[in-house]
Amino acid sequence: MSSTVVLAIGTRKGLWLATRRDGRGGWDVTGPHLPMTEVYAVAVDTRARPRVLVGSENPHFGPTVVSSDDLGTSWREPDHAPIAFPPDTGTALSRVWQLAPGPPDEPDLVYAGVEPSALFRSEDGGRTYELVRGLWNHPHREQWMPGGGGLALHTVLPHPRDRDRAVVATSTGGVYRTGDGGASWQAGNKGIRTPFMPEEYPEFGQCVHKVARHPAEPERFFLQHHGGVYRSDDGASSWHPIENGLPSDFGFPIATHAHRPDVVYGFPLVADQRRFPPEGRCRVYRSEDAGESWHPLSAGLPSEGFWSGVMRDALCVDDSEPGGVYFGSRSGEVYASADEGDSWERVVQHLPDVLSLRAATV
Repeated sequence: MSSTVVLAIGTRKGLWLATRRDGRGGWDVTGPHLPMTEVYAVAVDTRARPRVLVGSENPHFGPTVVSSDDLGTSWREPDHAPIAFPPDTGTALSRVWQLAPGPPDEPDLVYAGVEPSALFRSEDGGRTYELVRGLWNHPHREQWMPGGGGLALHTVLPHPRDRDRAVVATSTGGVYRTGDGGASWQAGNKGIRTPFMPEEYPEFGQCVHKVARHPAEPERFFLQHHGGVYRSDDGASSWHPIENGLPSDFGFPIATHAHRPDVVYGFPLVADQRRFPPEGRCRVYRSEDAGESWHPLSAGLPSEGFWSGVMRDALCVDDSEPGGVYFGSRSGEVYASADEGDSWERVVQHLPDVLSLRAATV
């Protein structure tokens, strides 16, 4: 049975789509789709049909969500704002940061994380969304402060088998969990160190850059903090550091293997004030023992003079076996590995700044 890998590439000036059939030959790249929009959020939803969902931001018309059911041949652009804050909130939508399909048995459930930090939920496949009031009304929310990228709810991780459970992360509020469909939320930041705060281990206020959940073991999470890399084995209730073996504890993205719960990927940068790969070498780091040790992956990647970075949503995996791994840089290069990171090839170069990346087999 033939299969096609779809790689959706969101940039600062539109979306590109790359496809490759049966893992053979080169990549077919189309775009720009939705030109001159900033694409911070993209999802490839394969539950009911291959649907590409895009959170785009037009400088004149503002943020919206558009979709394609034919891999970019045509796009459905709503004639009304699919995500809008209710009038009583006194708030306006600034940006869509995350689009996350719900569990496989809930094909019409889609979540959106936005700026200012809030969670929205769609029950019609991503056409219209409603504010999740339980998180908006949380007593911590008014004390969340913007991170360097804004006041963003940038990570949404639905439970793969239970629509009532989800984990989100926001800058700079931290990690929050629900077990009742979003009616109530609990902070999940125990063990995350914040040396830049008056209290070293606060209940909330952590500058979380990204969180990944393993689909086969949904109680296991990995987290890239502003300074630190962490793992949780208890459903994001508590965390312990796993950065030993990495050249730096600073970075933005983190991603888990689709099938192997001990395999996780990151892209370290030197430090907050030196946001470059160490020694100017392009290297993805992989752990095969849940973060107890890390190893650089560089075959096929630039070995010197690479001073670009990788954004929080610009490193991803697909659901193939062996797993495909992908990342895009701020200098417009996208790389792919079909062998779990052992070797890499360049998919495309000279794109605008890559902001988001998602891959799936269809």
